[in-house]
Amino acid sequence: MFDTVCTLPLPADLFAQAIHPNEPIISVGLSSGHVQTFRLPSEESEDLDDDDQGSVSSSSRNGKGHIDTVWQTRRHKGSCRTLTFGVDGETVYSAGTDGIVKAARAETGVVENKIIVPFMKNGSVDAPTVVHALSPQTLLLATDSSALHLYDLRVPYSKVSARPQQTHRPHDDYISSLTPLPPSDTSTSGFSKQWVTTGGSTLAVTDLRRGVLMRSADQEEELISSTYISGLSSGGTSRGEKVVVGGSGGVLTLWERGAWDDQDERVYVERGAGGGESLETLSVVPDELGKGKMIAVGLGSGKVKFVKMGPNKVVSELTHDETEGVIGLGFDVEGRMVSGGGQVVKVWHDTAASMEGDGDFPGEKRMYGGGSEDSDDDDSDKSDRETQQTDKSRRKQKKQKGKDRGKAREVMAFNDLD
Repeated sequence: MFDTVCTLPLPADLFAQAIHPNEPIISVGLSSGHVQTFRLPSEESEDLDDDDQGSVSSSSRNGKGHIDTVWQTRRHKGSCRTLTFGVDGETVYSAGTDGIVKAARAETGVVENKIIVPFMKNGSVDAPTVVHALSPQTLLLATDSSALHLYDLRVPYSKVSARPQQTHRPHDDYISSLTPLPPSDTSTSGFSKQWVTTGGSTLAVTDLRRGVLMRSADQEEELISSTYISGLSSGGTSRGEKVVVGGSGGVLTLWERGAWDDQDERVYVERGAGGGESLETLSVVPDELGKGKMIAVGLGSGKVKFVKMGPNKVVSELTHDETEGVIGLGFDVEGRMVSGGGQVVKVWHDTAASMEGDGDFPGEKRMYGGGSEDSDDDDSDKSDRETQQTDKSRRKQKKQKGKDRGKAREVMAFNDLD
């Protein structure tokens, strides 16, 4: 189904991965606090004449193109926990165990804004777990203490002490995933105003205007990841719209939109004698690839499995890494799958699409990005080993995921943006 086009080694463990909504660009957040942004080869240049260009043309299909480092920097003191692009792709938001959210230009990496995450009651840093740009006006930020902060991006944050417009607590445990629900047909803005979160063993739905609408019954399993899929078979009470949730025991649960009291279907992705493997990340396979309704599942075992919706069964699998779990998973604007975990990011091309090319498919080709590096902090060369090691164990211990808040570094003061 997919084969490796290239492998991109990273200098530290991957903790976050984001894919640009409009361009073949990916950003990664690392345990070292670094954020790096890469541009993948574009298929648009495949038809260019090499002689006319004076250089080898980029080819995402045959694996001969170059991955360019757009920029890289030590963005956070401690680990970069979570990362996302804005709705238009012009801004990339990162949040780290230093308790700071930084908004930077996606093209240059230059920081334009900073927000301090509100401290916990005991005065310690409340490390972030999820950051998501709901719309051009609203940024959502979830934390270890189960807080869900809403920031109005129209307010100029000239200082790092900006406070959230709203704060909700949809769960009793840290928030592990956040999935926006598409706007209704009557929406005038065209942007989502509701979203689903998972935290501990519950699922919750929150509304931008009305706050937390509901929380599910205890599922007796840690819920880790989630995504939304539409266009499924409808009939009876089913609208053909589901929220798919990955658990720590290797089971996908399907939740009918609008019927949030409990799950209505289960899919066993990977079962084991001592319990199933954790389903760390989910992504919908684009309809344009012609695979039907399908979910790609990144596992803690390092595998990626593909679940066909309708028959609701695993139809194929591949291996991202033999030892490290899959932390990031998604599809870029050109339909390539990007998986990340451990100290490597892999780019995969649809096998059927590659057969239409020149047949020169190298399987796995290691590609190194070029470019320069800058730094947000004067002490960027000093490694925060304690925080990095603690966050690394966070990824390896699924039951302790998000519990390293005591190791987060205290925020002092910042006078400049970058």
